[in-house]
Amino acid sequence: MDHGLSRGSWVPVTGLVICLVLCGCVVDLVLAQIRYSIPEELEHGAFVGNIAEDLGLDVAKLSARRFRIVSGAKKQYLEVNLENGILFVNEKIDREELCERSPNCFLHLQVVIENPLELYRVEVEILDVNDNSPSFPWTEFNLDITESAAPGSRFPLESAQDQDVGTNSLRSYQLSSNEHFVLNIQTRNDGSKFAELVLDTPLDREQQKKHEMVLTAFDGGSPERTGTALITITVLDANDNVPVFDCSIYRASLVENAPRGTLVLKLNATDLDEGSNGEVTYAFSGHAPLKVRELFSVDPYMGEVRVKGVVDYEKASVYELYVQAKDRGPSAVAVHSKVLVDILDVNDNAPEVILTSVSTPVQEDAPPGTVIAVISVMDRDSRENGNVDCQIPNNIPFQLHSSFKNYYTLVTSESLDREVVSEYNISLTARDLGSPSLSTRKTILVQVSDINDNPPRFSQPSYTVYVTENNAPGASICSVTAFDPDSNQNAYLSYSILEGQIQGMPMSTYVSINSDNGNIYALRSFDYEQLRNFQIL
Repeated sequence: MDHGLSRGSWVPVTGLVICLVLCGCVVDLVLAQIRYSIPEELEHGAFVGNIAEDLGLDVAKLSARRFRIVSGAKKQYLEVNLENGILFVNEKIDREELCERSPNCFLHLQVVIENPLELYRVEVEILDVNDNSPSFPWTEFNLDITESAAPGSRFPLESAQDQDVGTNSLRSYQLSSNEHFVLNIQTRNDGSKFAELVLDTPLDREQQKKHEMVLTAFDGGSPERTGTALITITVLDANDNVPVFDCSIYRASLVENAPRGTLVLKLNATDLDEGSNGEVTYAFSGHAPLKVRELFSVDPYMGEVRVKGVVDYEKASVYELYVQAKDRGPSAVAVHSKVLVDILDVNDNAPEVILTSVSTPVQEDAPPGTVIAVISVMDRDSRENGNVDCQIPNNIPFQLHSSFKNYYTLVTSESLDREVVSEYNISLTARDLGSPSLSTRKTILVQVSDINDNPPRFSQPSYTVYVTENNAPGASICSVTAFDPDSNQNAYLSYSILEGQIQGMPMSTYVSINSDNGNIYALRSFDYEQLRNFQIL
């Protein structure tokens, strides 16, 4: 069978003439993946890669094959020049806006071309450039420290923030020269750093009431960038006992989407002093991130840590809460502890179904295996809750094939017949493996286009007509009717009479037929004594 567009051909059928045009298309799906890397902040038109050359495509056919790229990003950052196949920057890319502080940043593209349908995956890695300096939330920090604070006492400082990542992110801190304090740099579980002020030699309020130092944050870029903040320390008279937490690190587990007010855990710190000097209050430490404060609360008197906002496993699987306790006496000193909250995933996201490309209508003579649609699915949950299975009904001439993870192709499984079924509404169900499972249903409309695979049929195999002799020439003597189950042009009928002879004279001198409606007319007056019957084909 020829699956390209063929020339029109005349096919003779007894009693009619029909123009037949055949058209067929079988789509071969080719899946591949390429990857590029570019720095952020490139100007419009900057070269990314010759995508046509890298995929082995004919540049001259890109437009004809409807070459296009599909991106899940909100902006069209990249575009392809269809004249030379070059992928270029369409809009300046700010990596910090696109991926925030994620260590890896990719633009995921899908390349779709038709005739035949082909799908490619393209990853463009966006590399960070050192375009942000470290900065502190405030230009000045004020700390109250009692003169009785023992050497080795630690005082966490507000962290500097650097929107860059990798080597360009925050790397270290430095404290200006002074006689009482040194700097200790701590690293969180996520790799971010914060500084603690450590008392090296005792303070004496009577000698000096205030101390000022400059804290400098450095990033790892080349050249490096810096940010500074002034630290002002006020020395207070002594309250000689500080609270002590019963744990240096607390740990708790919490199911995502837990209702507001859910108890996470209870802090406990004790102070050996009496009265207000021994009454302990709780709060977040000064360097606790704003996001943590939005999601959790700390009761100042009971020490209960409770859910305040919507906790979503898909956004973070663990949270670090830095808390403090101090008494209510004069010159109170805060002590600090850390709370690790592990978030447990629940199946709260239904699968998402995306139709990347749909080839419809499909010809009724398309061979089994013809690709109708390319489908991708995703589920934001984790583990079994995020594993998705796709199915379609069994009683239709289509099958769903898994091409690679989370990608499927809808193909024909047997021959189609438009005259039996002209269109299919295929119900696709994507169901995750969670318990209870969640599902999404999507309907794919597949229309079947006609080919000229049915000959016309007369309403009866033969007609017997009686004509009175001496009839008037031009009179209608009968009408024949035929029908064709095909559609459109394939069902258009034209009537004609096969040339023959009657008593040595051409058939066309005796009768004629209207090619549009099948009416047959006598062209002469018949004489019974000369001609009693004749046949028309």
